[in-house]
Amino acid sequence: MIIVTGASGFIGSAIVSELNRRGITDILCVDSLKTDEKWKNLVNLKFNDYEEKEVLLKRVFFDDVLLKNGVEGIIHMGACSATTEKDASFLIDNNYKYTQLLAKWCVRNSKKFVYASSAATYGDGSKGFDDGHNALETLKPLNMYGYSKHLFDLWAFRKGMLDRIAGLKYTNVFGPNEYHKDDMRSVVHKAYDQIKETGKLKLFKSYRDGCADGEQKRDFVYVKDAVNMTLHIYESGLKGIYNCGTGKARSWNSLAAAVFKSLGTKPAIEYIDMPEAIRDKYQYFTEAKMDKMYESYRDKLFTLEEGVDDYVKNYLLPGQKYLGEV
Repeated sequence: MIIVTGASGFIGSAIVSELNRRGITDILCVDSLKTDEKWKNLVNLKFNDYEEKEVLLKRVFFDDVLLKNGVEGIIHMGACSATTEKDASFLIDNNYKYTQLLAKWCVRNSKKFVYASSAATYGDGSKGFDDGHNALETLKPLNMYGYSKHLFDLWAFRKGMLDRIAGLKYTNVFGPNEYHKDDMRSVVHKAYDQIKETGKLKLFKSYRDGCADGEQKRDFVYVKDAVNMTLHIYESGLKGIYNCGTGKARSWNSLAAAVFKSLGTKPAIEYIDMPEAIRDKYQYFTEAKMDKMYESYRDKLFTLEEGVDDYVKNYLLPGQKYLGEV
């Protein structure tokens, strides 16, 4: 049995969907559903059981039911992914301590453990985007979300656990099953909604000399590629930290052009003021160094245009279709 935490979330549900596509249904889905709409991501998926996060933690602490059930490993996607979350204590508990507990259990019982880190750990990018472990001590995240992820990376490194577990630093992931994420949805999804409603798209102005409006760049990765790389790391038994992106930074203008093209509409972009609260925490460039991942991963990735086109035409236009939906 494979445990997938954050199983009703964006990447977590996409992982369960891909496991299903590969004929795997012996899965324990774990999350904290509460009151939002992410439960809808589970409707089309096949799995043995669902448990709330708190129940899983009790089992890890107090009994060996997980061992008796033949757990093979944990794919840990459960975390608060809001880069604007200001409750630092919540992020420490939910993103850092929760991951520690599961990692310790897996290492103690010789089980596989793959967890979600984030490209937000790289901060403003001035220290580069190298997933080598020796670079960890130099990184300075710009927000508390990135710091909560970085804390675990550092803890695992300092405890010598990165030769027993694996983490993935996801860049800007977009694709189906992100519908519940409200303001944390990808710009692809937001752009689709804006263009359908108004015929145009709003992008933030640039506040950096030498960078034109809309030319801020990100490493955008389609969720199907992010999932395949994650399962590659899990199934191969590889250990350590790996970037999970494309290795090719693309501008917001390029992303906008791809969405307009998929909708068959002429581009119309309005550049708006960036909120002052995020101006000094804004990443102007991210580009994952992918050499380590590509040493073993050989599958061809979606280009930005291919990913946007698949997302828009096969999921958004049909009415927010979910992964696994027939």
